[in-house]
Amino acid sequence: MRLWGSGKLGLLTVGVRLSSMLSNAAGEQTRFNSLIMTEIKERTFIAIKPDGVQRGLIGDIIKRFEVKGFKLVGMKMLHASEDLLKQHYDDLKERPFFPQLIEYMSSGPVVTMVWEGKGAVKTGRKMLGETNPANSEPGTIRGDFCIDVGKNIIHGSDSVDSAKKEISLWFQEGELVSYSSCAYSWLY
Repeated sequence: MRLWGSGKLGLLTVGVRLSSMLSNAAGEQTRFNSLIMTEIKERTFIAIKPDGVQRGLIGDIIKRFEVKGFKLVGMKMLHASEDLLKQHYDDLKERPFFPQLIEYMSSGPVVTMVWEGKGAVKTGRKMLGETNPANSEPGTIRGDFCIDVGKNIIHGSDSVDSAKKEISLWFQEGELVSYSSCAYSWLY
C-alpha cells in the first residue's frame, strides 16, 4: 500500500497540497486575527449625565470601566447645547418626555467618554443596567447609584452603529487618542 503516491511526482503532489493547506490555514488565521483586532478595538460612547456629575460619581463610573478592562480613548466635560442634545436624542423627539429630557440634560455639565475594548458596546450596556433603575440589577451602575428613570445618571450607546454616530457627534477625530495599553496582553 502506498501512502505518498508513486515516486517523486507523488511526493511533490503531497508537498504542494500540504503547502496549499498551510497557506490557507495562515490566511484563515490572518482573517481571524483581523476580526479579533476589530472586536478588541470596538468603541462605545458613554455620557455621565448632570445628576451623575453633581453627585460626584465620575470617578466611580470611570473606575468600573477601567477595572473591567476597557481603555479610555477620549473624555471631556462640557455644558451640552440644546442643539447638540436634540441631535443626540433625535430618535426620541416625538416622545412626550422629550422637552423634559433636553431640559434635564442641559441643566448642568456632562462628562462624555469613548471607551475601547472587546465587546465595548454590549458589555458597556450591561454595566449600565436597565434604563429604569428600578429594573436594574445590583452591581450595575444604575442598580447601585440611582432610583428614578428621570435621573438615571448615565447614557451608553445601544449598538455599534449608534456608538459611531454618537462618537462623531460629540468628538472630533483629533480628540480621540490611540495608544497601546500595557494591560492589553493581560486581557486578551
